[in-house]
Amino acid sequence: MRAGREVHSCSGVPAVVAVTVWTVRGRSKEWRWSPLPGTPPLPLRARVSVSCTDPGPWPPARLVPIGSGVPLQEVADGMKVMYEHVAGIDVHKDMIKVAIRSPGEKPWTRKTEILEYRTFYGVLQQMAADLRKRGVTHVVMEASGVYAEPVYYALAEQDFTEIAVINPAHARALKGHKTDAKDCARLAELFECGLLRGSYIPSAEQKEVRDLTRYRMKTVQARTSEIQRLGKALESAGIKLGSVASSITGTGATAMIEALIDGERRGGVLADLAIGRMRSAGKLADLSMALAGRFTAHHALLCRLHLDRIAVFDDAVDGLDGRIAAGTARWPREAGLLKSVPGFGDVVTGAWLGEIGPAPHQWFSRHEKLASWVTLCPGNNISAKKRKHGRTGDAGTYIKPLLIQAAWSAIRVRGRLQARYNRLVRRFGGDKNPAAKKKAITAIAHTLLKIAYQVLKSGTPYQDLGADFYTRRNSPEERQKYLERQLQKLHPGCTITITISPPEAALTPGAYRTPISFSMGAAADSAPRP
Repeated sequence: MRAGREVHSCSGVPAVVAVTVWTVRGRSKEWRWSPLPGTPPLPLRARVSVSCTDPGPWPPARLVPIGSGVPLQEVADGMKVMYEHVAGIDVHKDMIKVAIRSPGEKPWTRKTEILEYRTFYGVLQQMAADLRKRGVTHVVMEASGVYAEPVYYALAEQDFTEIAVINPAHARALKGHKTDAKDCARLAELFECGLLRGSYIPSAEQKEVRDLTRYRMKTVQARTSEIQRLGKALESAGIKLGSVASSITGTGATAMIEALIDGERRGGVLADLAIGRMRSAGKLADLSMALAGRFTAHHALLCRLHLDRIAVFDDAVDGLDGRIAAGTARWPREAGLLKSVPGFGDVVTGAWLGEIGPAPHQWFSRHEKLASWVTLCPGNNISAKKRKHGRTGDAGTYIKPLLIQAAWSAIRVRGRLQARYNRLVRRFGGDKNPAAKKKAITAIAHTLLKIAYQVLKSGTPYQDLGADFYTRRNSPEERQKYLERQLQKLHPGCTITITISPPEAALTPGAYRTPISFSMGAAADSAPRP
């Protein structure tokens, strides 16, 4: 309940526009039930309601007010305040709203101060210093992309106990009740009660590698778009090079396009520029027909522009690869461990070290939590006890596609992952079902993530279990070993001897057939079972 509102001017601080103080009333005294007179009062941390109309079989008692020791404060019907001095920040491009939650002037009260700052870095540094002067120990803000980074690093220059950057979905406001002041106040109120958890923030060195790997991915995507535009220009001219060659940017295909730009129009002469497998008899005949079209000067200009742009992107990708390799050189041991995983090359390894880091077990206690963070695990969608299709989330925009790419590469090698992929495809619908292949490859990417997590945690390179892993696991010998282990659990400390008779068909006429049996002998150091 709001008890009052006061507006104060802040002429002494140019960066601050206004300060609003809200006081939240709470209880002034706490009572507890004392079964015996004279018992010393104990500080309580929960709201207690006592009725004295009928004490029942208990002896007469009295109410004892708490007089010494102020327990941890509570808000919102008994929620404990975990942190006394908290600041919540609502980040925008040009300004930020800061809500400071601290104990009020009266016992069991909390007050909220709303401040506004501009987002120049010097002003943000002054804001961080002001919060420390006010005794703030914990700061929370929503993840607002690049706008939150200067705020976070300005706060990191001060000695705060915790700076948490949370997912905005975890503190979403009700529709029709959203303002900047309410947003930052709500963040502070939730965080002071321990209801918000900070996201994973990489170190400065890891952030540098992450920026480079992400820019490399965007550059590769831009190069792909330019190749598609080149293909459209050729199709517009009637040149069907993409129908014969597997890639229109290969060495032979590029030489043919260059000859078209230079003015050559004879299909046989252009087809003679083919190299490698394109020089087969069938391909040469198709190439001579595919390279005959209405290639004009306008098409030549478009192809020239596209080829030049593709060359620029190729050089940019090569330069980024060198810089990423220099950045990942800080973790040579972890990079070597990751490259032992099938499908993990230089590109995927650099992306993993930039996005997840060299020690994911320090931030994610289990590989299930890491898979949930990357959104490679299926989601839960259950209503009225009916499980519906649970799709993977939209997070992991940069690392998830690379893990899918690594999965496609890993299943091409004979081993356990290829056998798992084939089993999953059969279970999901068969080779002729495209959706089955997509589901299976996502599961293989999830498996690669778990393998990489365990490899980095244990420090042991990956050892493939073999293509016959699932066959061996279902063999009669393995089944018998499993049953023996189950018998050992039922009869601990006993020696189990199993006698198996040959099949009845293999016995000679009149031979005696010994039934299947097992005997248990008690071990010397264990008492016999009753």
